[in-house]
Amino acid sequence: MPIDAAKALAADPRLGDIGWDHKDIQLYHLGLGAGLPATDPDELRYTLESKLHVLPSFATVAGAGMAMLGGLAAPGIDVNLAAVLHGGHSIELHRPIPVKGRATSRSKVAAVYDKGKAAVIVLRSEVADADGPLWTSDAQIFVRGEGGFGGERGPSAKEELPGRAPDRTEERHIREDQALLYRLSGDWNPLHADPEFAKLAGFDRPILHGLCSYGMTLKAVVDTALGGDVSRVRAYRTRFAGIVFPGETLRIRMWQEPGRVQVSVTAAERDDAPVLADTVVEHA
Repeated sequence: MPIDAAKALAADPRLGDIGWDHKDIQLYHLGLGAGLPATDPDELRYTLESKLHVLPSFATVAGAGMAMLGGLAAPGIDVNLAAVLHGGHSIELHRPIPVKGRATSRSKVAAVYDKGKAAVIVLRSEVADADGPLWTSDAQIFVRGEGGFGGERGPSAKEELPGRAPDRTEERHIREDQALLYRLSGDWNPLHADPEFAKLAGFDRPILHGLCSYGMTLKAVVDTALGGDVSRVRAYRTRFAGIVFPGETLRIRMWQEPGRVQVSVTAAERDDAPVLADTVVEHA
């Protein structure tokens, strides 16, 4: 089998050193659409080094996001990258991410689930600096055609939306050049920049990175439901349910509950086609 679950789970973690400073943080924030209006004090927290805070979803690109790629090269994992989809992502924050840091990343295959016609590989990255744990990040990787090996099906992450109107609805426009800027944080997949490559993949033009929509959504939640305080975020998870194109608008619906915000994200111009589902921000 291309996937040997027992071998993958038993493999030693891959260790790596990562580092970042204010330029990496600012570039990431700009890639999410931060900085409009440029002189807005609330936006300067994302763009001006003297006022900078760190959106927790920066964890997905710290060290150029190499932990996920390293996990796909783990012992027991031998898959066709053309069959690989990023199905979902979750992060757990152990404390706020500093503006400048050096840390060690421990990456491993945390789970392998058998979905029948596909497999789901959970790639976990645990990051700590000299002061202790910073964050744990889980990428759920969906591999078409690799199921049916008799493994566990795995838990369901389904989140039923409340049966009431959302407490707030925000819209976030995606700039035409946003994917070009976001990819500078480490995801160089030409699907997000090259029209010819996008056509080969079945799209009439490049699509936005799923993790860019993920970061844009967290920013909208922090800025509105959490009073702009990034340190309140404890955990954040989502399932990538559909695509969105640069130039479109994310419609972000939020339901506020004790200790958490449940979120639905759709593409406003395409009859609210789903973009992110089963999305929850847990907070203090």
